[in-house]
Amino acid sequence: MPAGSLNAGDHRPLESLHALDWLNFFLAALLMGFGPFITVHLAEQGWSSASIGLVLTISGLAGLITQVPAGELIDKASSKRALVGIGTGAVTLALLILGLRPDFPSVAAAAIIQGTTGSILGPGVAAISLGLVGHDALAERLGRNQRFASAGGLAAAAIMGAIGYLLSTRDIFLVAAALAVPLLWALTRIRGCEVHFGRSCGAPDHEGFDPQRVSRTALFQDRRLLTFTTCLFLFQLANASLLPQISEALVHTEGASSSFVVSALIVLPQIVVALLAQWVGRTATTWGRRPLLIMGLAVVPIRSVLFALTADPALLVVIELLDGLSGATLGVLTTLIVADLTNGTGRFNLAQGLVGALSGIGASLSTSITGFIAERFDYTVTLLSVTAVGLTAVAIVILFMPETKPVNSFAEARPAQLRPGAASNGGQDGTLRQS
Repeated sequence: MPAGSLNAGDHRPLESLHALDWLNFFLAALLMGFGPFITVHLAEQGWSSASIGLVLTISGLAGLITQVPAGELIDKASSKRALVGIGTGAVTLALLILGLRPDFPSVAAAAIIQGTTGSILGPGVAAISLGLVGHDALAERLGRNQRFASAGGLAAAAIMGAIGYLLSTRDIFLVAAALAVPLLWALTRIRGCEVHFGRSCGAPDHEGFDPQRVSRTALFQDRRLLTFTTCLFLFQLANASLLPQISEALVHTEGASSSFVVSALIVLPQIVVALLAQWVGRTATTWGRRPLLIMGLAVVPIRSVLFALTADPALLVVIELLDGLSGATLGVLTTLIVADLTNGTGRFNLAQGLVGALSGIGASLSTSITGFIAERFDYTVTLLSVTAVGLTAVAIVILFMPETKPVNSFAEARPAQLRPGAASNGGQDGTLRQS
């Protein structure tokens, strides 16, 4: 059976779906090698804080710049599995470079490779998921993806932490690179013929390899997509700086024991994500997307207010558990809502790239803006400014964001310019402009 020939009503590809579980698990474990271990390893090699910060910035910029082009590439690629496989190979190369060549040019090259491939791997897995199960079953599938990814990240963090303690931080990257083997094994267990091409890019009527697509201009003018993207930008602008602010305050108040508390602040919310993610996926099909979106966004202003009221480490850890609720809801809903808004456009992955890029910009700006505020005011004012930004995101959803869960036919709910056969921006013949 050729790829793309599955109908939406065909039997579920169970073997491929089980392989997708493990793909998410091992991918999260592989990418954990690029977490805080990089900072620790480079510091042990005698790098200055400025040089470490520059490398991390290079990686972040590479990811931001390539998000939208990567989305375009994933939409048009005939084999999403091949893209994920190539990305896995590139990430493995970057990990080996980090472990074997700690000089600045090599590490900078590894950072660029990691940032660029990160724009392909996550969206590529989302496209494979949509191609396997279709839009109607996507919510629960995304919840399952998030659950396995959280479990993989937690397992890898524990193992890599032990390796760094017992052996060396260099060995962390070599072990992480070895995880590419089971990851690629899981990828090969996903049958390419079961990843429907039309479904994987949100093509109209699940068309085959050359579907009609709405113009990029029409997609980027969809007010619902712009509203959703704005909310995620504001969420990241508020959320990304919260944990660094709390961690910095703990260093001043708790001294040497602060590292243990910070570890708990990072790990425990991920356990909550693993426990809640599949519930979020199921609930999104019954409650709808909007109530869960409001819930996930509202966590940031609640956390920031509570953080401003206490400095007790135990209470801080309890409050930070709420971040697990936020991570579970938005981890599932971001891809799901983009799929809702782009169903029938043929631009699912391009829209993912746009949302990812602007969310990344919000996260990048967050720490610098809050740092600027913290220098001129105090800790409480900084947290209250975060609260204001978080509340703005919630207000925008309440006032302007409609429910995106399909009712009968999603095509009926799409704006005219996003329907198959509708005139695009600048089109005069009533047909869809081709990509």
